[in-house]
Amino acid sequence: MRITDLQVDEFNFFYATYLKKLDEQEDLMSALLKGQEWFQNFVAELNNEQLAYSYGEGKWTIAEVLVHLIDTERIFQYRAFRISRNDKTPMPGFEQDDYIIESNCNIRTKEDILEEYLSVRNASIILFKNMSETKLKRFGTASGMPWSVAALGLAISGHQRHHEIILKERYL
Repeated sequence: MRITDLQVDEFNFFYATYLKKLDEQEDLMSALLKGQEWFQNFVAELNNEQLAYSYGEGKWTIAEVLVHLIDTERIFQYRAFRISRNDKTPMPGFEQDDYIIESNCNIRTKEDILEEYLSVRNASIILFKNMSETKLKRFGTASGMPWSVAALGLAISGHQRHHEIILKERYL
């Protein structure tokens, strides 16, 4: 499944910003694998001082951005799982800033953050790898918006790419 395979009613317009960060020819699995490689390489190059760096007052540290990526992927993965299993229950949104406050990410090591990321990303890869085309096209509601399973999977990668760009341009 590629971005070009999605219909405009499969995701909210707000998330188009993230989806546009992906190459139109990149499929869901290759985007997840490419993102995993980037994250591993990025974290390997960091030191503990860099993890604590923030480019401005009230802006997240690098550690907070990395943990935000993990939190968001975990939530989007869960949403995709439920919708793929034909669960019609609308799912609530989440407040990313509240999650970061509770994450204790600024006292974690880069090894710990990487370990958690790899666990979550590997779970995403396995989840989406085993989905049929029918399941990828299923719709549900999350944060008051319609979503297809495929759009949630691609949004995981697009969201990560969005933050990759911010990390490169504003943090390093």
